[in-house]
Amino acid sequence: MPAPTPLMPTILVDADACPVKEEIYRVAARHKAHVRVVSNSPFRVPVSERVKRVVVSDGFDAADDWIADNASPSTVVITADILLADRCLKAGATVLRHDGKPFDAASIGSAIATRAIMEDLRAGMDGPLGAAGGGPPPFGKADRSNFLQALDRVLVKLARA
Repeated sequence: MPAPTPLMPTILVDADACPVKEEIYRVAARHKAHVRVVSNSPFRVPVSERVKRVVVSDGFDAADDWIADNASPSTVVITADILLADRCLKAGATVLRHDGKPFDAASIGSAIATRAIMEDLRAGMDGPLGAAGGGPPPFGKADRSNFLQALDRVLVKLARA
């Protein structure tokens, strides 16, 4: 099996809550990119020399630590985790959310600040009225399409670099 080289793009997937794994496999195959599906428990992955499952311990942030430790300028990280995105950006990786929106140096600071504010608001809602809040909007067809286009653009850009 050919191992990823610094010149070959590798997609690192924060797999536990990733709704676009099948899309990642398709786009990666088209671009001959390697994929590492990282999680605390096994996921089914396609039989391919380029797609590998990485099962880490069930320790707190074990999957995030593995992804951050393996992030580099030749990797694309797929995650919705803002703090993981920040760590990967610092390692030089390209980071995409599941809806195709990139995390980048210009947006990560405000994303971290918003996350902290929301965490504080949720902590203050622990009283009798506290369960209200909602969460993110449902993942839809437009999000899936935007993700496919964004991942394709990123892999083309990495191939040219």
